[in-house]
Amino acid sequence: MKRIAARLAAPLTAAVLVTGVIAASPAVAGQGHPGGGGDPHPGHATSTLERYAADTWASMAAMTDDETGLPADNIGGDLAEDTASAYTSPTNIGGYLWSTITARDLGIIGTDEARERMTATLATLETLERNAASGMFYNWYDPDTGAKLTTWPESGDVVHPFLSTVDNGWLAVGLRAVREAEPALADRAQALYAGMHFSAFFDPAGAAGLPAGTNRGGFWEEPPGDGCAVEAPMYNGSGATAFYTCHHYDTTVSESRIATYLAVADGTIPATGLYGTHRTMPAGCDWAWQEQLPEGETRSYDGVSVYEGTYSYDGMRFVPSWGGSMFEALMPDLFIPEAQWGPTSWGVNHPITVAVQEKHGLKDAGYGYWGFSPASDPFGGYAEYGVDLAGMRSDGYGSDREKTDVDIDRPGCAEGANPDPEFGDGVVTPHASFLALPYDTRGALKNLRNIEKKLGAYGPGGFYDAVATGSGTIAKRYLSLDQSMILAAIGNELTGDSLKAYVVDDAMERNLRPAIAQQVFGSAWGRGPGH
Repeated sequence: MKRIAARLAAPLTAAVLVTGVIAASPAVAGQGHPGGGGDPHPGHATSTLERYAADTWASMAAMTDDETGLPADNIGGDLAEDTASAYTSPTNIGGYLWSTITARDLGIIGTDEARERMTATLATLETLERNAASGMFYNWYDPDTGAKLTTWPESGDVVHPFLSTVDNGWLAVGLRAVREAEPALADRAQALYAGMHFSAFFDPAGAAGLPAGTNRGGFWEEPPGDGCAVEAPMYNGSGATAFYTCHHYDTTVSESRIATYLAVADGTIPATGLYGTHRTMPAGCDWAWQEQLPEGETRSYDGVSVYEGTYSYDGMRFVPSWGGSMFEALMPDLFIPEAQWGPTSWGVNHPITVAVQEKHGLKDAGYGYWGFSPASDPFGGYAEYGVDLAGMRSDGYGSDREKTDVDIDRPGCAEGANPDPEFGDGVVTPHASFLALPYDTRGALKNLRNIEKKLGAYGPGGFYDAVATGSGTIAKRYLSLDQSMILAAIGNELTGDSLKAYVVDDAMERNLRPAIAQQVFGSAWGRGPGH
């Protein structure tokens, strides 16, 4: 595999610095988080972010094939070519596209190199095998050849080719960014994007107990062996048959909402698709299996009744994700100005989500670090990390190696089995801190500095993917997805949210913004940190 070496330009010049979109919120104003207040970008902070970006780009460049323009899913910590994985996904490809744009905008690579890289990627995308009835891309390809995978490279196991809702969403985001950021490639990027029909994933009947339609997790073209599937005519009216996942993406705070946003923006599903998901599961003892008993009220949007439930952490009320992780909550916010468009929903929920993670890691669990999100397991493989109490899943995503399960009382329904546990070897992933930059810039930078300097979780490609805070065990590899989130976050921080400007167009403003704007979550700061 031939790879283009990262060609670093001269030192970066200062960029326009924008650190948040809701200056009145406690997190941004320095009232509701441990590190708030003051100028978030002194000169050394800007240069530090520039260094992080350049090193992170080196890992992206190292794992990308220069002929196909496809990035590997992951690469070893020394960036050796033979440690790159032999598989990639639509998410990885989309992430590479927006990372290339970011590297160009920050002066890490030149305009010509960026265009050459994106041209190679688009040329390969134009030849990749896709599902004809939906225009969607399969979930796994060989990055060296672009071939659809039907056996897993590392094990030889059979792969049932799958069309993933959320993975196609991230590829589509990358194509939208290229369309606006590189005029010479606008037509080709638009043609690829226009061929992707997200209504194919949208079940108008929705999930059981919800008042509006919502997305399935994806579909197969044929029965997936022993996998759970529902055979149905494809939802986009193509006449094809699909074997859909049995599950829906039925939680509001989920990275999968990016696919809903795109379909609403394109006008192919109704805006009520935003309301066909759970803020929390319903209140009451029948739902006491969830992590907390929610509190809230029912509101009506466009004639759809939505239970605006919330969970609580240290007096702060917020809409939880499924697992309590940072990327579920904040990855879509890299590209859609959720906090700006939804000041009574995401504009409150996002900074509280960050404050909950900080409070858990720094105080309640006593790790001295924070930032919990799915990542490489320092002890081998991959694992889901989060703040257990901040997720709906009853056994949560644990924040430590031991997967400590916090189980609190559900008053009147069930007594908690483990309300005040002792936590073990906490595992933090740097990408979670980068996602928090708009909501606690100083706190995020301090946490990252400590992860780098005190824990040593930094290598030739930037921050290693995860580190155990107690034992100091490091996952010395780089994941394309996580590195692309880091680059997107830094790029937005140093350029005034340029990626959002690239992704949002007039149709999205017209179709999606009003639907986000009218939502009112039950999120509130209460007596949280600093109050």
